[in-house]
Amino acid sequence: MSSAQRDKEKLAVYALTMPGRLVAEKIVQGLGAELFLTERLSVQSQLPNKTMKGICGKLSETWDNYSGHIIIAATGLVVRAICPYIKDKKSDPAVVTLGQDGRYVISLLSGHLGGGNELAKKVALVTGGIPIINTATDIASKPAMEVLARDLGLIIEDFGPLAAVSRELSEGAKVPVYDPHGFLLPHLTAWEESFPPLESTEELLSISQEDKQVPFIYVDYIVRPLAPGALVIRPPALAVGMGCHHSVELNDLKSLLFDTLGEFNLSPLSLSVISTAEIRGSEPAILELSRVLDRPLVVQPMDSLAEVETPNPSDTVFKRIGVFSVCEAAAQLAARMGPILVPKRKNKKATCAIALMNYSS
Repeated sequence: MSSAQRDKEKLAVYALTMPGRLVAEKIVQGLGAELFLTERLSVQSQLPNKTMKGICGKLSETWDNYSGHIIIAATGLVVRAICPYIKDKKSDPAVVTLGQDGRYVISLLSGHLGGGNELAKKVALVTGGIPIINTATDIASKPAMEVLARDLGLIIEDFGPLAAVSRELSEGAKVPVYDPHGFLLPHLTAWEESFPPLESTEELLSISQEDKQVPFIYVDYIVRPLAPGALVIRPPALAVGMGCHHSVELNDLKSLLFDTLGEFNLSPLSLSVISTAEIRGSEPAILELSRVLDRPLVVQPMDSLAEVETPNPSDTVFKRIGVFSVCEAAAQLAARMGPILVPKRKNKKATCAIALMNYSS
């Protein structure tokens, strides 16, 4: 289960000692967390709680069910307890640990994407303690790129280069950014000295071919050969319009779409929406494509499709369903009348077109 799939407000707090129980109860009342206590402490609490024999066994049951775990215990004990369940920074829940006096509140795991740093601050406010946050970019007062990308609806293609980018920022170095469509750079103005823009593809190619493999950030829907140091971030920039025959199969749609994306060097991660005509909106394969790709399906009224002028109108389509275009018109409507990037492509069962999202309207 990923951090995005968990209930962002579902927190668990655990206590093992009497003073820890009192701190835990304060946290429960302040943050609305669910309380877990040992059997000895459970009967002494006036708050609703769930019993546990020990923290290790209980975490095996609760780990994937809560967005944050607040554990009142020695840090070493907590490290050993959570170790079997840690997977990666994209999916681990936040873990915050504090002593039974509530004084020092440590963001231990998933400080950025999992929200551990923010949770530590909230817990510290409740207990009157001090949040301890030691993620490098926070200490250096630089943005956490994975958090910023997530909040902007951007997708990091591979988290591998993220460590090098974060290291450069934490050491005060500059991290160049190639962002020709302005998805990220306008949100970096507070740190503009740290993020010099790459103004052209020539600059991009130059830095991507350097022997030192300087870490840099690439924000675009175009797939290019890049050096391993590139942190590739995909914007939700593409609207795909699809037409199809009745009873089309999913593989017909997928093969056409992915062949088209590959032909034009477009990233599937940049797909923002799937769009089709209302007469095809209930086709099982169209619905399944939306589900498989985890992208919303927008069904366009026939009257709206008829009003869009497209590059490749079809008399055959008009005779069959009363409009001159499905895929191109649907793509442009879903893209808020953004330009067509890929005109109609087709196979025996489906048609496909891709438009660039217009975020100015």
